[in-house]
Amino acid sequence: MIHFFQTNIGRLRILGLLEGISLLILIFIAVPLKYIFDNPSGTKILGPVHGALFLLFIFNALSVGVEQNWKFKTTTWKVLLACIIPFGTFYIDHKILSKIKTENT
Repeated sequence: MIHFFQTNIGRLRILGLLEGISLLILIFIAVPLKYIFDNPSGTKILGPVHGALFLLFIFNALSVGVEQNWKFKTTTWKVLLACIIPFGTFYIDHKILSKIKTENT
């Protein structure tokens, strides 16, 4: 797992995993706790964490897109869209990111 952090694509894949998990926890656990049980503590904690992971994913996706010479109309927009759809980052990792060859793998 440590070798993932050595490449930009590896960091993007890790960020995608973390961002996807944080989105699912936020949507399916923290938000219902807030609105059904009147307990906003989950959203107060996880909201900023998810926001930071979301921004890191966006910035890293753009960086990897430039590094990999992605065409915006064919690849970049799909990767960027994935982070706002539940399970999207897992799908995009499987379909696009896991297939990218790097010099350190």
